[in-house]
Amino acid sequence: MFARAERKTLRVAGGLALGGVLAFVGVATVMLLAHAGGGDAPRFDAYIWRVAQFTLMQATLSTGLSLLLAIPVARALARQRDFRGRVWIIRLSVVPLGLPALVAALGIIEVWGRQGVVNDLLRFAGLQNPVSVYGLAGILIAHVFFNLPLAARFLLAALDRIPAEYWLSSANLGMGGGAVFRLIEWPVIRRVLPGIAGLVFMLCATSFTIVLTLGGGPAATTIEVAIYQALRFDFDPQRAVLLAFLQIAVTAALLWLLSLFVRPQEEGATAGRAIRRFDGRRRRLADGVVILVFTLFTAAPLAATLAAGLAADFGRLALDPLLHRALLTSLAISFASASLSLAIALPVVLVPRLAEAGGAGAATRAMGRALPAVGSLILLVPPVVVATGWFLVLRLFGETGRFAPAVITVINALMALPFVVRVLEPAYRTHLARTARLALSLGVTGMHRLLWIDWPALKKPFLTAFAFAMALSLGDLGAVAIFGAEGFVTLPWLLFSRMASYRTADAAGIALILGLICLALTLPSTAAERPTERPSSDA
Repeated sequence: MFARAERKTLRVAGGLALGGVLAFVGVATVMLLAHAGGGDAPRFDAYIWRVAQFTLMQATLSTGLSLLLAIPVARALARQRDFRGRVWIIRLSVVPLGLPALVAALGIIEVWGRQGVVNDLLRFAGLQNPVSVYGLAGILIAHVFFNLPLAARFLLAALDRIPAEYWLSSANLGMGGGAVFRLIEWPVIRRVLPGIAGLVFMLCATSFTIVLTLGGGPAATTIEVAIYQALRFDFDPQRAVLLAFLQIAVTAALLWLLSLFVRPQEEGATAGRAIRRFDGRRRRLADGVVILVFTLFTAAPLAATLAAGLAADFGRLALDPLLHRALLTSLAISFASASLSLAIALPVVLVPRLAEAGGAGAATRAMGRALPAVGSLILLVPPVVVATGWFLVLRLFGETGRFAPAVITVINALMALPFVVRVLEPAYRTHLARTARLALSLGVTGMHRLLWIDWPALKKPFLTAFAFAMALSLGDLGAVAIFGAEGFVTLPWLLFSRMASYRTADAAGIALILGLICLALTLPSTAAERPTERPSSDA
């Protein structure tokens, strides 16, 4: 499968990737442990317990609402297969995956805020400011905005895998809507629902930007936001360390629960005929209402962000040197972090294939088992926690802002690594199965194999992974918020600063710029792909 020189190169690259990731995360963890070991270390007081309870409570409510609404949306889209706008509705559900959380939060404020469209309509109906976008309500709205389309796409994909023969049999038997749901749809939904619920719950429990922006105060604070507040406002490193380990414990428990839900098998045997839903005609009006409400809920913040952004004074923004510096800094960091993420992902993907080949040594097999786990290490130790550890490390050497670009680049690369591996691993596995033995027998190895065989076949997944990794880095606020300093500013940090200082017009213009860049990177590659979870912690 691999030539001798290629095997040696892969072993070296795998060792560097394994050692580098473990060292980077390990140094941060050791520093957290060192700060947690003092005799005057804080205990789990009432504040910490309240933060933990709110974190789990808002995640539970967000997950329940997202799934409760996603089921009728997915069923409606599955029934109305001949609806002309169906493909555009499905593509619309991809948009939140590529949209930075801070940009979405600004759009939600425009729609649901005190002066937003929803409150204007309710005031017109005689009610006075009945909806508050800050606090728990705003957090739930934002989390549902991100996770309802994600859950609906997963459920729709599961329903679309039901064999066409099932629907033909249900029509021949004259099944009503209740019987179709109970006997055909619900068994499929029930199998995939726990895994989707676990994923959405984890995304909400590790949310940072949404809670920081819409939390509205100490009463609505999650663990990651409390870490940020302990470092940036109270400068209480020991409390931040305690909260960091609490976040690791919560994340580890969630990952363990997710591991209990195996990927469901394909549903039933089929002759491969085209799917026809005979029950769609009877439900056309009701399904149309569900799809319309879903479309309005998802599109309204996007439209509001676009409208507010277009109303900004771009002439003045274009002359703002701080915006120029933030844009260049964000592009440089995102490009570097995406490149580093791909460089780490290649040995994570290829060394396990090398370990499976005959004649692999014990060290290679051990590395092949360790690298996939290291590739997902950032899920166990979230970016905010890693940033906290490195903030404490770099504080020993002076001003942390000088080291912020390098540290944030590595953190963002690790944050994108699970997604990059998820895109590259199946593509590489299929490609190697088709070409590896033939290329080796023909003596095509090294750079010749890369240029003539590998790159033409793997160019699309490589560019997809690179674009999404770059977009994730561009929209990240978590690590930047920990290291935020006067001399270091990115587009999300500048946007957050303008929002915090009530310069809403400037914030809307910056949000439009950031959102368009991220969507330009992600939409071309994700619109036609299978639904995939947002690897960010803000959803």
